[in-house]
Order: sequence, then C-alpha cells, then structure tokens
Amino acid sequence: MSKRIRRNFYLRPTLVVARQLLGKYLVRKIGREIKKAKIVEVEAYIGPKDKASHAYGGRITQRNKAVYLAGGHAYVYLCYGIHWMLNLVTQDKGIPECVLVRAVQPVIPCKIIPYNLVNGPAKLCRWLKIDGTLNEEDLVNSNRLWLEEGEDITKDQIVASERIGVEYAQEWAKKPWRFYLRDNLFVSRK
Repeated sequence: MSKRIRRNFYLRPTLVVARQLLGKYLVRKIGREIKKAKIVEVEAYIGPKDKASHAYGGRITQRNKAVYLAGGHAYVYLCYGIHWMLNLVTQDKGIPECVLVRAVQPVIPCKIIPYNLVNGPAKLCRWLKIDGTLNEEDLVNSNRLWLEEGEDITKDQIVASERIGVEYAQEWAKKPWRFYLRDNLFVSRK
C-alpha cells in the first residue's frame, strides 16, 4: 500500500510541487470502489500576479475561495458551465496558488482504460467522478479523495511547456508552467 501525501508536501513553492506531482497517485474512493491513477500532466497557477489564475489581482469569490485555503485542499470548479476541473492547492493559507491536474494514467482498476478517457482535465474528473462536492476537500484527511506516493520520476522524464487554453493571459500564457511525462500516452497534448 502506498503512503499518503502529507500536508508539508503541498506547503512549498508551487512550481516545485507541480513537478513533484508527476508520478504521484491520485486516489478516489466512491462507495466501495477505489480508482487510482498516476498523475502524468499538470499546470501551475501562481496567484494574484498570474493573469491566468482565478486569483489574479487578489480577487476572492465564491468560486475561487478554496484556492486561498492551506496547501493540501482540492479546488474543484466548473469550466464553461459543463466541465469539472481539479486543482491541488499549494502554499500556506492565504497564498492563492494551485496546480491543475491535466491528465492521469489509471493504475487501479487493473482493466485497460483507453487513454482518451483520462487525457484531459475534464475527462479525468468525469472518470474519477470528481465534481463540486469535492471542492475544499482536505486531501490530507479525506476518505474520498487523496494523493499517495507513486513512482520516482527523474528530471529528464519531465517536459516543461506553455500552459494550454490561457492565451487571454498575454505574457503569462507563455510561462513554461505545464509539466508532463515525456512519451506518456495519457498526456493531453504532446
């Protein structure tokens, strides 16, 4: 059995956490069923100065208030009114930074899951049944959603690129804050 990720993992600089999330296991318990998937792609969002962040300018709204919690909480929001997105809050309470989980590779159940069911942030939320009921979930103590230690990933296995779908953020869209596992079939875009 893998070891659950503790709070101190999340209470660090967001770009460090983002890279180190690759290879970790995202675990979802629904009734008696457990689904486990390796994180293979993420994007970092760096709070009030980042024009692509929901907390840009220091705004606090009903939608984004979860990102102001202490690291180790889930920030789950609805995109375009139809797609749920899972972010993992980082840093100390009051510092609104997070990492969007963009793609996962299923580990459990053992049956083969086609990559196109989990190779995007909305798809993985659909497969893991992640929705607004998990917003503000404490990943450190939850029995519904948590992270566990996974595979060791080396620096040469990680690719950094521009974030996806945030062109409106001007120069912030070009930041190489999307990280993914090289040659992994489950990544949303190569």
